[in-house]
Amino acid sequence: MSANSLQISAQPYPFRCDLAHTALVIIDMQRDFLEPGGFGASLGNDVSGVRAILPTLQILLAAWRQASGLVIHTRESHLPDLADCPPAKRLRGEAPLRIGDRGPMGRILVRGEPGNQIVPELAPIDGEWQIEKPGKGAFHATDLQARLQAAGITHLLFTGVTTEVCVQTSMREANDRGYECLLVTDATESYFPQFRDATIAMVVAQGGIVGWAAASNAVLAALPAGSTSGRSNAV
Repeated sequence: MSANSLQISAQPYPFRCDLAHTALVIIDMQRDFLEPGGFGASLGNDVSGVRAILPTLQILLAAWRQASGLVIHTRESHLPDLADCPPAKRLRGEAPLRIGDRGPMGRILVRGEPGNQIVPELAPIDGEWQIEKPGKGAFHATDLQARLQAAGITHLLFTGVTTEVCVQTSMREANDRGYECLLVTDATESYFPQFRDATIAMVVAQGGIVGWAAASNAVLAALPAGSTSGRSNAV
């Protein structure tokens, strides 16, 4: 095993990767989904449940940065003119605030607005990727695939919200493109805990048909202690 090789205790069996070819993907940890007055709350959800993973994600992110692993942040966001937001998406449901409407944190899910920013606890730093995605999946209508290929990334660790929608969609997109994927179980959450649990079960079923799942402690245990080896965040 090389100095960068990791073996993470996971379901349905150990997840093996090389730090230099692995990225930590943090899905949509933005104010619109995690804070009162945002899009998640406008749909009638209690956001306190999804905020509960923040301490775990902070620890995991700090350790991944210390190991010089690549970090990718995504935001579900739309252009100000909503040209990339299909009417079927904007008009679905009966929420009092729709995508593009002005709320307490600016226009809902619109790029550059205060509510569309990553929460301060997980704010990106220089060199970390920020992917603006107009859909649920991180690969749809973005340059993520091209950037991953250029960087030699083959393995992805998924975290963020919500487990059954944007996280699962992105993980399935990645699986179809040949990436080996692991879902960090206590660093992802849903407004509906039963949906989170069901998603984890689906991911690891049938010998890991979508990928692997592991708790953050297992990821941390696999990282080289105090290491600054691995890849640079820059491409």
